[in-house]
Parts: sequence; C-alpha cells; structure tokens
Amino acid sequence: MSAPTTLDTHRVWRLGADIDTDALAPGHAMKHGIDIIAKHCLEAIRPEFAREVRAGDVLVAGPNFGIGSSREQAAAVLVQLGVAAVIAPSYSGLYFRNAFNVGLLLLTCAEAETLQDGDRIALDTRTPALRTADARTLACEPVPGFLTDMVEAGGLLPLLRRRMAEKKEADAR
Repeated sequence: MSAPTTLDTHRVWRLGADIDTDALAPGHAMKHGIDIIAKHCLEAIRPEFAREVRAGDVLVAGPNFGIGSSREQAAAVLVQLGVAAVIAPSYSGLYFRNAFNVGLLLLTCAEAETLQDGDRIALDTRTPALRTADARTLACEPVPGFLTDMVEAGGLLPLLRRRMAEKKEADAR
C-alpha cells in the first residue's frame, strides 16, 4: 500500500475520543485470525463499520485513539479492512508504534474533530495536510520519513524484506 496523496479522496468515518483497542479488536474475537477479528472491528461503537467500510476510507477520532492494551491486531484490523489512515489529535504510544509497524498511516491533526461523518477529504502526506470538500486545509504534524517508508512498504517486516533483497542484489553485482 502506498501512502495516499492529494489525488485520492476518502470517506470519513467519525468516532469520538478514547477509542480503545478492545473496541477495535474485541477480546472475544482474539482467538481467531485477523480476517475474523476484522469483522468485529468497532462493533460496540459502530456496528455497521466492518460491513460498510470500503478500501480507502479513513477513520477520524478524538484524542487518545488506541488506548488500552498493546494488541497489534487493533491496528492490523484496520489494514485488513482497507482503511487508508486514522486521523486524530493524539494516539496511545503503543498504538502509534503498532500502526506503523503493520503499515497503517496515522496522521496527528489538532483539528481532526472538525471533520464530520461522511465528509470527503483529500490527504496530502507530503505536507501533511487534509483538504476538505469545502476547500479548508487542516494541517497535520509531519510524519518522519522512516515511518512513511513503513506505510508505503506495507509495514516494518515487508520494508525489512525489501531492504534485505536490495542489499543482496547489490552485493551480487
């Protein structure tokens, strides 16, 4: 998955503050694989989410997104469902790290809560900024290059595999 740019528009799924990892990857589903866990994503908050979310949609939430346990599946389910990015004013530190490790783009945006459910936005990951249908631009905190590299590669392990293959190819020359 490559990081979205201003050419892509995305539907907003709006959530509140303090979305915890148990809402994203419910404990009762954790005995299953990620494909089954994803079917239960946000079922306690937005029962329709896992059925209706489409590849390229974005989650917009209030502060403290991803609080709770350190379960990596809470980020992986969003990748499984095709979510392009999560946009919030702040994240749990563990969730932040897990998200990039599995290739999920997180954008920290102080004005995220001004976006509404169903809005269409464009993401500019170079600036980074969000552009709304009514021509507003919302600034986001810069994402370090090594993290955008992870997102573009599909996560940390695919990035490392790619780099190892490139090194092996270079060494063979």
